[in-house]
Amino acid sequence: MLSNLQKKDKTFIWHPYTHVKNGQGVIPVVKARGAHLYDEKGQKIIDAISSWWVNTHGHGHPHIARSIAAQFKQLDHVIFAGFTHKPAVNLAERLLNHLPENQKKVFFSDDGSTAVEIAVKMAIQYYHNKGQKRRKIIAFDNAYHGDTFGAMSVSGKSIFNAPFDGLTFDVLRIKVPISGQEDTVVAEFEKLIINNDVAAFIFEPLVLGAGGMIMYEPEPLEKLISLCRKYKVISIADEVMTGFFRTGTFFACDQLKNKPDIFCISKGVTGGTLPLGITTCASYIYEAFLDKDIRKTLFHGHSYTGNPIVCSAANASLDLYENENCLKNVLRIKEKHLDFFRKISSHKSLKDVRVKGTIMAFELLSEETTSYSNALKEKIYNYFLNNGILLRPLGNVFYILPPYCISNKDLKYIYNCITDFLNKL
Repeated sequence: MLSNLQKKDKTFIWHPYTHVKNGQGVIPVVKARGAHLYDEKGQKIIDAISSWWVNTHGHGHPHIARSIAAQFKQLDHVIFAGFTHKPAVNLAERLLNHLPENQKKVFFSDDGSTAVEIAVKMAIQYYHNKGQKRRKIIAFDNAYHGDTFGAMSVSGKSIFNAPFDGLTFDVLRIKVPISGQEDTVVAEFEKLIINNDVAAFIFEPLVLGAGGMIMYEPEPLEKLISLCRKYKVISIADEVMTGFFRTGTFFACDQLKNKPDIFCISKGVTGGTLPLGITTCASYIYEAFLDKDIRKTLFHGHSYTGNPIVCSAANASLDLYENENCLKNVLRIKEKHLDFFRKISSHKSLKDVRVKGTIMAFELLSEETTSYSNALKEKIYNYFLNNGILLRPLGNVFYILPPYCISNKDLKYIYNCITDFLNKL
């Protein structure tokens, strides 16, 4: 029996990534605290995926809430073309302190997809401004970089973007350099860029998220970025999901010696409270736009670019990241994941189990093709939701990506439920 809120929702709302014909009814959430969501019946749900990977510190964190409230009373919003404000300046300075030394400029936007759009436009227009004809982009197979047209273009061909095939721009694709195919991927990459007509290489460092939580090591990525340097190809790190300790370090690229030219940041930057996208770049890229010719301007902006309230939330979130307790919790979760990995990795129902920092992914054996549309997805989702755990499977792959405040008790409960689920398959 649907509640009144569910009935109105069904009447008025079109939800994201939802099969509208056969999709299940939505769950009204009335409160969230820490790692828990509470529905209108008062039942508790463990948010084991940080509400689409954004909620790093836990829901309703009082420090972020106070910062948002205080900023609203001072300055809610101002156009960011021709104006500035302290929350944005502070945030830009602080983020650059956490990024590699080559990152010098910060461009604000609204979310991960727009952060990628801006990065791609920066790279292509850089060569346009230089009078060079470089327009090709290289990306990984199975990549996911967002849902706007540029971000769809550099994402892998999938169910997500199939209706728009022919409308997105062509991209050169290489395989992910997982164990056993690193040298082949590096050699293929060099063949693609040797003609000096490639503008950029975009990648999700160490973990491909929506593509199935595919994980690879830093060494082959080091070689790919090194080749980018050699052939003057702009390297773009999409750290939208991997940033802010998800892979165990502040940014996944902290595990690399060779640093990318552009970073895309979003999701955890505000601790999952308000939407914010950020694109940072090396000074040499910015300098290609420093010209008296107005046509060399980066003509990109959003109505809410650099919103003061959002920037204040991000600054408060950075306060928490910079507190030593955050890293302690990251390392605690990582160790708990590894302990469970050692216990469960040989289970007969599993094709693979993989861990990178606070991310733990389980790939089920399946006769169907491994893809987002695999029928096991609904079975996994329903089983865990019925046991009070929010997971969002990627076909026959499901994963744990919790807020850093999650308790050992909740982790143990999740692990036990996973074991029971696997035993029942």
